[in-house]
This record gives sequence, structure tokens and C-alpha cells, in this order.
Amino acid sequence: MAPDDIPTPPRDRPALPDRRAFMAAGMLFALAPGAAAQQTLPGHKGDQGMYGLIGRMIAAPGKRDELAAILLEGTGGMPGCLSYIIAADPAHADALWITEAWDSRESHAASLKLPAVQAAIARGRPLIAGFDSRSETVPLGGHGLAAAAAVTDPT
Repeated sequence: MAPDDIPTPPRDRPALPDRRAFMAAGMLFALAPGAAAQQTLPGHKGDQGMYGLIGRMIAAPGKRDELAAILLEGTGGMPGCLSYIIAADPAHADALWITEAWDSRESHAASLKLPAVQAAIARGRPLIAGFDSRSETVPLGGHGLAAAAAVTDPT
């Protein structure tokens, strides 16, 4: 699904998650290894195919902390995951921001098929009221990405 194909819900209520939207926003549950000095990835020319996602997930009323706990459990073994951040939205009591960086779109897609991710999706789905923002990005570098990339590709 292309970013332009994702319907924008009315601002007063988030979209309800369907299976495809959940899987697309899902990427869930991997904490990438540590951080390094802020820098651009070695040899990065902007076309190496890194893949990023930034999205805001709305939890069912009063369920943000419970949903965040599921998202933060992680598997720690997500091949290709360079960064995975869950953040509470200070302006919305039920919203979480999810920011991800992957070595490729294919690694992200493969992660959604892992048994641990499938189990986490099943546990988290009832706690999700919707998604109101989702953007695909091309990460260029930054704090933590160089160290994560070295773990993924030690060359």
C-alpha cells in the first residue's frame, strides 16, 4: 500500500485498525542494539535502501501504558532492525509514536512474519483504537544507526 493510498481519518477520531493497516503499522516489537556517536552510515549515498516508518498509534482509552508495554517487550532478534523507538505523546493521553529504521524494506516485511511478532500483534490488537498518522521515510543516518548497522552488516 503506497502512502498516498492510506486514507486520512477525521481529526476528531482515529481510523479503526484493519489487518493490513495493523501489519503495516505493526513493525512492532524489536529493540535495536545500543547507540554510537551521531554520524552518517559509512558509505551511505542516500540510495542504499534503508527503510523507515514513523507513525502514531492510538490506544483504546486508558490502555496506552499496557499497549506500550507489549510494544517494548521486543524480541531483540529482528534481523535488519536498526532502530525501534516507542514514545508517549505528551499532547494525547492515549497516543504512542513509533519510529523505526530498517536496513531495507524487505527486512521490515520479513519481520512481520516472525512468530514473536505475530504473537505480539495478536496481544496488542485489542488495545488499539486506531492509527492517525503513518509516514515512510528513507533514513540517512543519525545517533545510533551506525552502531546498529555494524551489528547487521559488519563489513
